[in-house]
Amino acid sequence: MTTTGLGVLEPPLLAETMISIDGLEAAYGTNRVLHGISLDIPKNRITAFIGPSGCGKSTALRCINRMNDLIKSFRTDGTIALQGQDVYSRTVNVNVLRRTVGMVFQHPNPFPMSIYDNIALAIREHEKGLDKAELDVRVQAALEQAALWEEVKDYLDRSAMALSGGQQQRLCIARALAIKPRVLMLDEPCASLDPISTAAIEELLLQLKRDYTIVIVTHNLAQARRISDKCAFFLLGELIEFGDTTQVFAAPERDETARYLSGVYG
Repeated sequence: MTTTGLGVLEPPLLAETMISIDGLEAAYGTNRVLHGISLDIPKNRITAFIGPSGCGKSTALRCINRMNDLIKSFRTDGTIALQGQDVYSRTVNVNVLRRTVGMVFQHPNPFPMSIYDNIALAIREHEKGLDKAELDVRVQAALEQAALWEEVKDYLDRSAMALSGGQQQRLCIARALAIKPRVLMLDEPCASLDPISTAAIEELLLQLKRDYTIVIVTHNLAQARRISDKCAFFLLGELIEFGDTTQVFAAPERDETARYLSGVYG
């Protein structure tokens, strides 16, 4: 048994599953939005959550790092285990959980400060006592991982708000990576980007899965097909189908999936 940063003990890691969701129920007040969701998300793969608007995929994503806890009316049941640990256990430090499971949102949200400070602030919040040289190394490493370093290395003191939309989104990815998560979750990260920026983000994610487990919510079916290894189709709060992306798109097992992929609804 080894002690982990979530504040509890976990067994040695043998399985290839990073996140195991079992019987997940969720509701906002009396409005039930998830109904018994169960799936295993593999390590070092990209898993896409697809489905029409309002089907529960973003809620499911936010349950993994407990961001829904910030909503007073929200309640949940079932279990979510991160490498064997129940993330809803009372012994789990939620702040550490959210560091372990990084999040990137639909619209780029850089802080209104320099490019350098966007990354450095995230690191300082979680790690104390780093000197300037150590911080410089960490900032550069995060920007390199996000394929942004070569574009901004001579302008680190400039405002992040002056970057293009695609660059801002990669900066937000760099900020998430700077605190060394195990999982990177992205909720419609390309929805507001042009095709060139979208292609850059997709290429980046394909590179990052070598080191991270990635879960992405997307309405872009072509994107899901291009970059994901596993695909989960949600409809009206239920998980209709989950499997290898190539299988789901080429020969879906459920009629609802086939109808959605063909554009009949959604």
